[in-house]
Amino acid sequence: MRAMGKTRRLVARGLCAAAVTAALAAPPALAAQEKRPEPGWTLTPTGTDARFRGLAAVGRDTAWVAGSGGTVLRTLDGGRHWSDVSPPAAAGLELRDIEAFDRRRAVALAIGEGEASRVFRTEDGGATWTESFRNTDARAFYDCLTFFDSRHGLAMSDPVDGRFRILSTSDGGRSWRVLPDAGMPEALPGEAGFAASGQCLVSSGAKDVWLATGGAATARVLHSGDRGLTWTPAASGIPAGDPARGVFGLAFRDRAHGIAVGGDYRADQASPDAASVTGDGGRSWQRAATPPPAYRSGVAWLPHSTRSALAVGPTGTDLTRDGGRTWRTVDTGSYDTVDCAPDGGCWASGEKGRAARLK
Repeated sequence: MRAMGKTRRLVARGLCAAAVTAALAAPPALAAQEKRPEPGWTLTPTGTDARFRGLAAVGRDTAWVAGSGGTVLRTLDGGRHWSDVSPPAAAGLELRDIEAFDRRRAVALAIGEGEASRVFRTEDGGATWTESFRNTDARAFYDCLTFFDSRHGLAMSDPVDGRFRILSTSDGGRSWRVLPDAGMPEALPGEAGFAASGQCLVSSGAKDVWLATGGAATARVLHSGDRGLTWTPAASGIPAGDPARGVFGLAFRDRAHGIAVGGDYRADQASPDAASVTGDGGRSWQRAATPPPAYRSGVAWLPHSTRSALAVGPTGTDLTRDGGRTWRTVDTGSYDTVDCAPDGGCWASGEKGRAARLK
């Protein structure tokens, strides 16, 4: 785009037509980018008023959402129709995260204290579900889950005995075990995760995973390069110091480049510095030069892009074209989470049954 701007300045200065023609012909890809329309959401009718904080984008046509009242919906036609495929045993529970491998296989997490935290799994598109984990420790409260591939995944709980607790599966969510906590650093006083968008625990590649925190004096991002056995913390740069503040969502496009979003989820509180970026796998974070204007709970990289991403929250959607350094609002609808599939299909979901597909 800088090349196109230079061309326009040359034209204004009255350079010869041949020079202008050559300059215009040189960067056709950049010209196409400059004319690219702004992204925006198209709401799709879900027929429910559930709040969907869990979202899994499988593709342009297929997506899953999970939310309040134990509700799980699935679309196979780009959102024209949503089918209720809720687990009967999850009725009344809060489903805050869902990971889907395809149109038939998905794993959903219910959050809450004690036995309210559960994991459900389906292999037949939601026709039947199996409860594969139920928390029996009253001190644990599970917030998020993530998968490295169709077999290996993790779930995280708020601190138990002073450390975040990690569950692990190696069979696609059929069974789970608590990992030893020797490699987990001690939690800060008041530190916890936010079950706001299914993005407080995210992975990239075969072994790298990141955990987002808030509520303490410092909002941190913890990184593990060995599937959750050992962790290294780093300050995120997003303000904390209150139970309502911290990092709410993470997204990594590879094992080095990531974005963190968050702020203060209370509507009457400002959220300055609500986004940070890393280029070294989370060892260090830099605050966005121009952050989103308000609290944001979810973030996703646009497919096949090294610089573009979307952040969503109750007051709108913001776009970055420079890897998270600067953001601008492109939609004012309310969404809690966002997810994109490799084929270019991006989805968002949130309160009052809202589910949308990116134009």
